[in-house]
Amino acid sequence: MALNISTAPLGAVKKEKGIRSVVFASAIGTVIEWYDFLIYGMAAALVFNKLFFPNIDPLLGTLAALGTYAVGFLARPLGGALFGHYGDRVGRKSILMLTLILMGLGTFFIGLLPTYQQVGIWAPIMLISLRFIQGIGLGGEWGGAAVMVLEHAPKHRRGFYGSLVQVGFPLGLVIATLVFSAVSKMPEEDLMSWGWRVPFLVSAVLIVVGMFIRSNVKESPVFEDMKARKQIVKSPVMEVILKHPRTFFVAIGLKISEVSWVYMLTVFMVVYATTTLKLPKSLILDAILIAAMVELITIPLFGYLSDIIGRRPMYFIGAIFTILFAFPLFWLFDLKTPEAIILTIVVAMSMGHGLMFAPEATYFPELFGANVRYSGASFGFQVAAAIGGGFSPILATALAGYMGGTAGVSIMLIVLALITLVAACFARETKDDALLN
Repeated sequence: MALNISTAPLGAVKKEKGIRSVVFASAIGTVIEWYDFLIYGMAAALVFNKLFFPNIDPLLGTLAALGTYAVGFLARPLGGALFGHYGDRVGRKSILMLTLILMGLGTFFIGLLPTYQQVGIWAPIMLISLRFIQGIGLGGEWGGAAVMVLEHAPKHRRGFYGSLVQVGFPLGLVIATLVFSAVSKMPEEDLMSWGWRVPFLVSAVLIVVGMFIRSNVKESPVFEDMKARKQIVKSPVMEVILKHPRTFFVAIGLKISEVSWVYMLTVFMVVYATTTLKLPKSLILDAILIAAMVELITIPLFGYLSDIIGRRPMYFIGAIFTILFAFPLFWLFDLKTPEAIILTIVVAMSMGHGLMFAPEATYFPELFGANVRYSGASFGFQVAAAIGGGFSPILATALAGYMGGTAGVSIMLIVLALITLVAACFARETKDDALLN
C-alpha cells in the first residue's frame, strides 16, 4: 500500500511534466512560425512597395506589395492539406520538424533577396516564390502543433493548454513588432538599403532553437494508439471533404471573421494610419505591440474560460463584438490621439480576435475524428485564413483608396462576422467529447 501511495503522485507529476514539455515545444515553434509570417506583413505595408514595385502609382504599389503578402495565404491551404495528409498517416512529430525548416528557409532567403533596382522583374518574382514557401510551411505547422497539444492534454484542460499554442501568435507578433519597430527608427536610407533585411535574417537563429526543442518531444499517444489499431485512412483530406463536409465548412466559417479582423488590425491599419491619417509608423507599431502583449494574458484566459462555458459561446461573443465595433474602430482612429489609437487596437485585438482565436487550437481538432484530425483542422483553418487573411487587407485598401472612406471596409467586416455567427449556430459543442473516435 505504501508503494501505491508514493508512486501515484509521481506518475501524476511525470504526466504533468510531459504535457508541459509538449506545450512548450509546440508553442515555441508557433512563435517562430508566426514571427516569420508576420514580419512579412509589416514589411509589405511599410517598405516592399518601394523596394519591389517602385515604378507604379503609390496606391497600386501598396496593393501589389499586399498582393505578394496574400500569396502566402493562398499557399497555406496547400500546406494544410499536404502536411495534414502525412501528419494523419506517418505521425505528428516528424511533420512539425519539417514545417519549421521549410518556413525558416523561406524567411531567411527573403532577407537575402536583391531589390527591383538591382535585378528588375526577377526581384518580385523571387519574393513571391519565397512567400509561397512560407505559406506552405505555416499551413502545416499550426495544425500539427494544435493536434499534438490536444492529444497530450487532460480532458478538462484541453481549452487552456490549446490556447497556449495560440499564444504563439501574439508572442510572435511582439517579437516581430519589436524588431521591425527598431529598424523602422533607422534613417530612411539605411532602412531601405539593408535595415529591412535584419528581421528576416534573425529568423535563422530562432529556427535552430526551435529544432533543438522539438527534437525531444514524444509522438502523440492518440496517434500511436490509432496506428496500433490500424485505423489510419488512406486519404485523410478526401475523407474530410467527402465524409465530413458540414464540419469542414463550419470550421471555415468559424475562422473567417477572426482572421480577417486581426490582419485588418496588423496590416491594413498600418497602411491606413501611416498614409491616409499621416500618423507616425512608431505609434501604430507601438499600439500593435501593446495589444499583442495584452493578448499574452487574454488568450490563455479565454482558453481557460472555454473549458468552463464551452467553445461555441466564445464565437458568439466575438462575432457580436466585431459587428458592433466595425464602425467605431475607424471613428476612434480618426481622433488621431495616441491614447485613442492604442486603446482601440488593444480592445479590438483581444475582443475581436482573442476571444475566437483562443479556443481554435482545441476546438478545430476536436471537431474531427482522430484519423483525419490533422487534415481537417489544418485544411479548414487554412482555407479560411487564405480567404479572410489574404484578401481582406487588399480589399480594404482598395475600398478605402477608391471610395475615399472606410464605410465599405466596416461593412465588409460585419458581413464576415455574420458568417462566423451562422457557423457557430451550426457547430456542435465539443468540450466534453472523447478524442478517440
